[in-house]
Amino acid sequence: MAHQPHIAMAVINDIVTDQRVHRSCQTLTDGGYEVTLIGRKLPYSLPLNRAYETVRMRLLFRRSFLFYAEYNLRLFFRLLRSNADLFYANDTDTLLACYCVARLRHKPLFLDAHELFPEVPELVRRPRVKRFWAFLEKKLFPKVDAAVTVCPSIAGYYRSRYGVRMQVVRNFPIYQAEENAVSATDVAEVPVILYQGAVNKGRGLVAMVDAMEFLEGYRFLIVGDGDILAPLKRYVSQKPWKDRIIFQNRVECQALKSITRQAALGYVVMDNLGLNYYYSLPNRIGDFIHAHVPVLASDFPEIRNVVNRYAVGQLVEERLGSEKLAEVVRQTIQYWQEMPSQERNARFDVAAKELCWQNEREVLLRAVASAFNKKQSSE
Repeated sequence: MAHQPHIAMAVINDIVTDQRVHRSCQTLTDGGYEVTLIGRKLPYSLPLNRAYETVRMRLLFRRSFLFYAEYNLRLFFRLLRSNADLFYANDTDTLLACYCVARLRHKPLFLDAHELFPEVPELVRRPRVKRFWAFLEKKLFPKVDAAVTVCPSIAGYYRSRYGVRMQVVRNFPIYQAEENAVSATDVAEVPVILYQGAVNKGRGLVAMVDAMEFLEGYRFLIVGDGDILAPLKRYVSQKPWKDRIIFQNRVECQALKSITRQAALGYVVMDNLGLNYYYSLPNRIGDFIHAHVPVLASDFPEIRNVVNRYAVGQLVEERLGSEKLAEVVRQTIQYWQEMPSQERNARFDVAAKELCWQNEREVLLRAVASAFNKKQSSE
């Protein structure tokens, strides 16, 4: 029986809700690889049932340098004990441990860059920490055997900065035609503006909370968890219109699909807090498109390319006033509610068929195969 190549993949988050990582693992498993995914386990982590092996580590620290140091140290020793044939790092924060073990074991190293890591909002105003991650990228990125990233803008940035050629694997959902068609019964009676994802700085959440003052008869649903969840809840609790803003903790992917389908509008408005946000193509764009939910989104390059090309929503300028934002929300929802369902379904179906994981997975499989081939040819 032929040897089934073993891939050890590392990610620093709670792996339950990371759809890109799950799709990548499933694609590699279906492609004939044995996959072990290593991540974190948090007190509120949901149970897992995956077709590939998963390992979740409980850490003593949850933030700051000690968190990253502990994770990479424990990841290093776990990877060192594995029988992996390739080490797959998701993002810069898992790369150091993967690099060290790959070199010690003389195995290929693969990088999947989900974001422009030194430019994340949490680091923009922390120059010393930002310089550390940029230094790490400068030293390690040119040494990976193959790499992918989430959009052309980030691929272009890393190529110009470090000379690294990254293939683009966009994070779009799996296309399932039978789930896509939307009828009037799918949309909630009270129009729901939906935000889903990390509740972090710069996601436009305070702006939308303030805009709800002028959106009587609408609801703003926030599904997810993150660094600013607690202060955001406190902020909302002080508003007279707080009953129109609903928080729901992170949910499993299938449950999120059901929630998304009932939304009247998908909210993807962000602050320009650095190149990571400016160049981003948020996962929720694809989720909204596949659920046939129009988006209200920031006029950033990658987002603009999708929204304008497929006519699936409305772009807005940065930092609109609360009353103006509410007006745009109201007008956008009204426009889509008045559109005949046949036209709406046709428009979204064209986008969903093109912007789907089935079209991205082959790029990932070729990139992983190239990492194996490059390592073999160098020996």
